[in-house]
Amino acid sequence: MRERFQQKYNLDFANEKNYDLVIHTDDLTPYEVADIIIEQYKKLEIYKPTPTIPSINFHLWEPCNMRCKFCFATFQDVKQTILPKGHLPENEAIEVIQKIAAAGFEKITFAGGEPLLCKWLPELIKIAKQLGMTTMIVTNGSRLTDEFLKDNKKYLDWIAVSIDSLDDENNIKIGRAITGKKPLSKTYYYGIIDKIHKHGYGLKINTVVNKVNYKDNLAALIQYANPKRWKVLQVLPMIGQNDNTIDDFKISEQEFNFFLDNHKEIKTMIPESNDAIKGSYVMVDPAGRFFDNAAGTHNYSKPILEVGVKAALKTMNYDLDKFLIRGGFYDWKNDIKQNLSKEEVSL
Repeated sequence: MRERFQQKYNLDFANEKNYDLVIHTDDLTPYEVADIIIEQYKKLEIYKPTPTIPSINFHLWEPCNMRCKFCFATFQDVKQTILPKGHLPENEAIEVIQKIAAAGFEKITFAGGEPLLCKWLPELIKIAKQLGMTTMIVTNGSRLTDEFLKDNKKYLDWIAVSIDSLDDENNIKIGRAITGKKPLSKTYYYGIIDKIHKHGYGLKINTVVNKVNYKDNLAALIQYANPKRWKVLQVLPMIGQNDNTIDDFKISEQEFNFFLDNHKEIKTMIPESNDAIKGSYVMVDPAGRFFDNAAGTHNYSKPILEVGVKAALKTMNYDLDKFLIRGGFYDWKNDIKQNLSKEEVSL
């Protein structure tokens, strides 16, 4: 038998070096043998599962046309060390998306910086959708045109618009303005909302509550917009991202709750405190690396294109329970279908 194996398979099955595990069973019970096998299997790379958090945020673009002073994803550390342009080439960004989809992620959110500054964003959205993922962008809205909304309807499911205040002076103080000086008007924001609804996209609104706007009341806007989700985030200090400016914007738990209490009638509001945010998002940086913020700073993996999704994920600190508690899982596919005509759904 040993000779036949050697001739047919060029393998000496009696050589223990050919095996990951060799167990001498003379003094072991079947249960003890099984335990050894299971423990060894758990150490193998193939056992390490992709996290069950099903959605991922791809911060594909560091450049931004606004200057939000509290921004907790500036990626200046990335730009100054390994990525001078602040983004991957188009072909590498596509490859990152392909690997993300192959790993089983169900929803991808394209963020920045400002993702609409990326000329190949429509191609990335298209590829992600064709690979079976629900697609979303997070944008400040300044470049959201009728042309973009019309051209991308087939592949883009959700649009999340960042709106922190309707007061021009507040937005300038925050930096939520073009080059930090030209805020978008109240009329402009209402117009964006109308356009998104007109084209049948799922609408989310993101608001970062901080020292400047925590007394603002956005109830009228939110009631008019009727978003599927209104995410209300407590401004987040992040070492290496907003150290130099965050002190002017930090708020206490009481101030955050003040804002929440003023909007408690809004049923679609999803509050996220600092603790809820940390470690509950699966994120990829502009260099194509997973990163987490669980420890109050960005912890980066090795590049996905270099080591693969599973190996990169092993070094991350993502918390599924936090993801579920903050309402991260919702019916993102069927919520979209409710916005479409019967003809579009059948397609």
